[in-house]
Amino acid sequence: MIHQYKSNGYNIVMDVCSGAVHVVDDVVYDAVSLYDAHGAEPAETIKETVSAALSGKYPEGDIEEALEEIETLKEEGLLFTEDVYEQYVTDFKDRETVVKALCLHVAHDCNLGCRYCFAEEGEYHGRRAVMSYEVGKKALDFLIENSGNRRNLEVDFFGGEPLMNWEVVKRLVAYGRSREKECNKNFRFTITTNGMLLNDEVTEFVNREMANVVLSIDGRREVNDRMRPTRNGKGSSYDIIMPRFKKFAGERGEKSYYIRGTFTRYNLDFSKDVLHFADEGFDQISVEPVVAAPEEDYAIRKEDLPQILSEYDKLAEEFIRRKKAGKGFNFFHFMIDLEQGPCVAKRLSGCGSGTEYLAVTPWGDLYPCHQFVGQEGFLLGNVDTGVTNTKVRDEFKRCNVYAKEKCRNCFARFYCSGGCAANSWNFHGSITDAYEIGCEMQKKRIECAIMIKAALAEEGE
Repeated sequence: MIHQYKSNGYNIVMDVCSGAVHVVDDVVYDAVSLYDAHGAEPAETIKETVSAALSGKYPEGDIEEALEEIETLKEEGLLFTEDVYEQYVTDFKDRETVVKALCLHVAHDCNLGCRYCFAEEGEYHGRRAVMSYEVGKKALDFLIENSGNRRNLEVDFFGGEPLMNWEVVKRLVAYGRSREKECNKNFRFTITTNGMLLNDEVTEFVNREMANVVLSIDGRREVNDRMRPTRNGKGSSYDIIMPRFKKFAGERGEKSYYIRGTFTRYNLDFSKDVLHFADEGFDQISVEPVVAAPEEDYAIRKEDLPQILSEYDKLAEEFIRRKKAGKGFNFFHFMIDLEQGPCVAKRLSGCGSGTEYLAVTPWGDLYPCHQFVGQEGFLLGNVDTGVTNTKVRDEFKRCNVYAKEKCRNCFARFYCSGGCAANSWNFHGSITDAYEIGCEMQKKRIECAIMIKAALAEEGE
């Protein structure tokens, strides 16, 4: 499968099944398109057809050279390669699955009232609650016992706002560390926080113990405060949080973090929010599109897509400009590895929700991921019993790009892994469908990311 597009002056040809990406001149670009259209014909017939179609548009020598280049790439397995992965991923998913990551909902409560929160301000379709140390301890034991031979285990402290249960977070980190050596495991702890309770003690502990930190704030003051008000509606959450996040990032050193925002229909010019973060000194940035029911006034609609896609192009060009000027930053969706990246099974089956990755509620219930928490049909079990709802688990186990008709012939499938199962469920009532608006944005981000690689490779960066 071939995907071709033009971006920022570059002609890009992607050979989807090999992962090869080619930056080509106009002759090769047009010739590849014609090859693709006549792929069922014999090789010599295709060459004659392409030559005839391009004759008069380009010099004969350039056409011959382009055809030779295409044939060489085909012989090297870098162009027009076949998809050989469907049976591979089916066989892989039939293997016994081990759990490698937990999202611990240590607090079903929050000190902000974000309008778009899928967790209903931390309540998750239920009651406010915090996780006890005993439940968290059982969750870590469950992870160790169900992780097989996997050594590196991931635990994300999540909410609501996890810092509202800070003492339990600290105790659970200590407990996990105490079991690493005896069990031959390595815990990689992360935390997602809105920063309202961030202080020097928290900063020092998190910077020592957490492998990654997600700092939630939406961007410019007016953008952030519209969607992320304080619970009492008094004061600016931006003014409270931004100074703390800047201080935190400054003390983080080389350790991983992301400042993470959400854009809505109210700030479709979200590139300004990304650049606002960069101008404030943050160099690890993620700004995600809101996912909301269509009736919500802030929900992204199909008619918003042209502006959103244009905004990604604009951001990509500025991203390149700043990188070349020595003022670069990382934007999560533009970080793409064309040389190694995840293994094929990971590329085709996604995040592992419901199988390798589970969410744990404050009372120890297990769900496929944080976005399914509170939806009783997706209750998998409990930290005491383990996974007992094997029917739902096996549905997630079989979820991969070949199980999704909308994904099977999409050029982005090796990069997005079929998209988010929760979004698919929320919009279509099936985990093997796809959220179309999200797909269009994801495809554009992938195109931008590859174009950026081309532009920076030119500069030797």
